[in-house]
Amino acid sequence: MNSRYIPRSFCTVVAFSGALLALPAQPAPRTPVDDATVIEKLPLRAGDRSARELDALRSSARKAPDDATAAAALGLAYFDMAQARGDPRYVGYADAVVRPFDKAMSADLLVIRGMLHQYRHDFDEALVDFAAALAQDPDRASAHAWRGAIYLVEAKYDNARQECAALQQLQRPVLHGGCIGLVQAYTGQLRSAYATLQQALALARNDDQRLWLLTRLGEVSAWLGQSARAESHYRDALALGQDNAYLLAAWADFLLDNKRPAEVVKLLAAWEASDPLLLRLAEAETLLQINAAKAHVQALDDRFAAAKLRGDTTHRAEEARFQLRLRKNAALAVQLAAANYKVQKEPRDLRVLLEAALAASDASAAKPAHDWLQSTGFEDVRTRTLAAQTRQLPPVAIKPVVTP
Repeated sequence: MNSRYIPRSFCTVVAFSGALLALPAQPAPRTPVDDATVIEKLPLRAGDRSARELDALRSSARKAPDDATAAAALGLAYFDMAQARGDPRYVGYADAVVRPFDKAMSADLLVIRGMLHQYRHDFDEALVDFAAALAQDPDRASAHAWRGAIYLVEAKYDNARQECAALQQLQRPVLHGGCIGLVQAYTGQLRSAYATLQQALALARNDDQRLWLLTRLGEVSAWLGQSARAESHYRDALALGQDNAYLLAAWADFLLDNKRPAEVVKLLAAWEASDPLLLRLAEAETLLQINAAKAHVQALDDRFAAAKLRGDTTHRAEEARFQLRLRKNAALAVQLAAANYKVQKEPRDLRVLLEAALAASDASAAKPAHDWLQSTGFEDVRTRTLAAQTRQLPPVAIKPVVTP
């Protein structure tokens, strides 16, 4: 999930399906001579927090380094920017703000640290932080929403329903609708999910909530095979004018599925800093045989290699897709997709596993996806078609062991 954009209204985990923590490859490291040296100015766009607001938050945190409230405000601003831009550097900045308070965490800081843990797919530690935040503040709705989102990624739907119920008890109807709507969507109730998300949209009070709900309504409509309605929801979300990496990824995937790569190139031309968006851009450019595709594929290769050197495994779903669609290495793709599926089990993770298993003619690799579909009743026609195709694969022959 995917792992994944995370609005205040509800949380889709993992900075959309394995957003990479890798940075673009640099020719050589540069060590600043003092703390005032500017290494790079990160871009700010119309949908991001203004530079003036961010400067004010930084100033407040510098003037009161022991003030947990000021640190939480700055840490949350950085995290929000990471979600808007799909740029993990802001997550690193948020982590640096929060870390000095590790031994005395307020509920606000615990929630932010939990968000940072989940971004890196450290779901167990994230759940510990959200539980600690709730111990301090039992009415902390965001902690329940984040826990629900993690349980959705882990396919622990009964646990997710409990978090949805907690949000309802706290009288947070938009959060509750987003939560239970996704549980319904993932468990064979797409039409009910659509109705639930529509009801939540009618109650949404700000554009953050509307954008997230419209995006998920687009996904649910696409799963129902209702492409025109899906496109309408995506365009309504885009019309809100906010930078949002999860929305861009979902819309790009919709366009690629509907054989409209030229629109993806136009959409993502300025989003090379976000690895998942760069992946989709490179896919579209490759389909169109655009010269820039080669350089973008190499850039992705470099970033995945850098992630391996750091021991970073948060990117497996995206790397599996990269190996499958751009490097045509089905054997490696199925290994990566299977490893990813052990950690996160959202529809996008399921799909890349089935696609890789089919390309690799590996029937056994597809079995976890078959089991999930059987237990959940997930209704997406495209996914079920892939599952049916992998069921037709011949079993892998087991060679007899010959004793020398």
